[in-house]
Amino acid sequence: MKMTQFFGTDGQAQPVTLVEAGPCWVIQVKTKDKDGYSAVQVGLGGIKDGRMKKAQQGHLNKAVVQNPQAKNLKYLREFRLENPEFKVGDEIKADIFKEGDKVKVSGLSKGKGFAGVVKRHGFGGGPKTHGQKHSLRAPGSIGATFPERVPKGRRMAGRMGYEQVTTRRLKIIKADAASNILAILGAVPGRPGTLVAIQSDDRRSLNK
Repeated sequence: MKMTQFFGTDGQAQPVTLVEAGPCWVIQVKTKDKDGYSAVQVGLGGIKDGRMKKAQQGHLNKAVVQNPQAKNLKYLREFRLENPEFKVGDEIKADIFKEGDKVKVSGLSKGKGFAGVVKRHGFGGGPKTHGQKHSLRAPGSIGATFPERVPKGRRMAGRMGYEQVTTRRLKIIKADAASNILAILGAVPGRPGTLVAIQSDDRRSLNK
């Protein structure tokens, strides 16, 4: 996953994120009758031979029987669908999306470590003069006379970032099935190498 730019037909540069989107393999199909809800479990990535636990191998066996390439998968994610059209062992490539489709991308945002209230919450800080010293970026008062405690949810310094973030209504600029690369207009959550989930954000196409 990295950012670059594409030039549109009008000659304008467009910032895009290139995401490696597969190949993914369907590991399990859940139904309302058996599991209480409809969903598809998808696997991605590889683990070196001999390093996968027996329980993991057993879970993948049914998909491996249908498609020998669906083995030693490192990541498993589940997506709820109303009417799944997939079968166990099916291969999902980047061409499941088409140019112009709207998608939502979910992932872990960049971790920025411990941050103060100015950086974390956008506080203005204290004045630079009038007897102030070393309090330019201080949070100020954090409590009150009553109820004589710090209320829950008070915005204070702490760990910033590394949270689950979903960006919606992103546009697919190009889908390359040969290399399984998606070009998505704009930025997506996370840093290079982050695992993200890409889903259709168009209510007319629930099976993407």
